[in-house]
Amino acid sequence: MQIPAAFDYVRADSVGNVLELLERHGPEARIVAGGHSLLPMMKLRLARPDCLIDINDLAELDFVVEEPGRLRIGALTRHATLLDSALVGRLFPIVHDAERVIADPLVRNRGTIGGSLCQADPAEDLTTVCDVLRAEVLITGPAGGRAVPLAEFHRGPYESACEQSELVTEIRFPVTPRSASAYEKVERRVGDWAVAAAGAAVSLAEDGTIADASIGLTALGLEGVATEAAAVLLGRQPGEDAFADAG
Repeated sequence: MQIPAAFDYVRADSVGNVLELLERHGPEARIVAGGHSLLPMMKLRLARPDCLIDINDLAELDFVVEEPGRLRIGALTRHATLLDSALVGRLFPIVHDAERVIADPLVRNRGTIGGSLCQADPAEDLTTVCDVLRAEVLITGPAGGRAVPLAEFHRGPYESACEQSELVTEIRFPVTPRSASAYEKVERRVGDWAVAAAGAAVSLAEDGTIADASIGLTALGLEGVATEAAAVLLGRQPGEDAFADAG
């Protein structure tokens, strides 16, 4: 039987309370929500936090809200909530494509978008999706909030821009008219980590040509965005020839 090392457990009741607890318990404290990445590591004793700060009571971080020009998603929003959201599917089909192939219903019912991004796993599907959609991550800390583009949020495998004293509270997505997006994944078995995956988003100008394009790659190296391939599409009419030229 795999048993974690001893740890303290506290349940936060607000974002402010989380920040207080992080300051009180120091660098060996860890935040837990879904727990699907942290708890297995604790059982193997690859992670040995002194204290777990449970944020599951923070209803203020569980939301999907459309505003003029953007979609805001709370960090505690579950994968299943995103998959069930008609609003998310209408604005960003790529999110539904990815959520359908993330793990299994047990994980999707408990895992959160914030936890997925903070894990910073190179084979994690939502990282690519958020990169493609040019999302930004709102991080809240003792000095206030700061917005970090997803491209700058991940500093390397399993390393993010969220400091020990901070909490990811929200992810923001710009909404672009005349846009479309999709995600495809190759996996060893259903629900597994990606062997390889790719996502793409395009938006059209009024004349029907491609005004903007973004292509993201999962589990295919440190460079998560295919910038040169996306640039080939700009100004072109969408179609098989343009997509073939992009590679």
